[in-house]
Amino acid sequence: MAAERTVDAFTAAALRESRAPAAGVLLAIDPGTDESGWALIDIATRRPISFGKTENNEFRRILQNDEQFRRLRVVAIEMIAAYGMAVGQEVFETCVWIGRFMEVLNAVEPGRAIQRIKRKPVVTYHCRSPKAKDGNVARALVERFAPGAKNYGKGTKAAPGWFYGFKKDVWQAYALAVFTADMIDWEGAQSA
Repeated sequence: MAAERTVDAFTAAALRESRAPAAGVLLAIDPGTDESGWALIDIATRRPISFGKTENNEFRRILQNDEQFRRLRVVAIEMIAAYGMAVGQEVFETCVWIGRFMEVLNAVEPGRAIQRIKRKPVVTYHCRSPKAKDGNVARALVERFAPGAKNYGKGTKAAPGWFYGFKKDVWQAYALAVFTADMIDWEGAQSA
């Protein structure tokens, strides 16, 4: 998977490549039972800096041990919500991973801003409908950041687009990151 950057490099890449200081970088996590999608973005531009889908134990280890990760101040993690339907074992296992990630993030940097955000507000924000599906969210992101671009704004290896290398859970992590960054800007404007 050449297009996907490795998790070991994601914090180093963020600190080297981002025009914003570490406080201006946001990590969003779309947790899963075995693997989690993640996206690191520049809050000011919303540009993806680094992203991927990584096995949970490895991702937790990186969150726990990467010294450069301490400089990141804002983390958003998708939270499970009850919508009145029965759920299976996968949902409960995902809840366990949310707790594990939060435990590590709090231990690494006490007082870090960790936002637990449910999926429906993110979907509704991007698509104006709580019933939108993953494909609708991806299309809304393309329309916002790569309007008119072919191939979902991915481009090619020779000419990478805004979303080059994105797939499945990365789209959802990126949607969460953009939503969180937009809310930070909105709240800041409201309090000014």
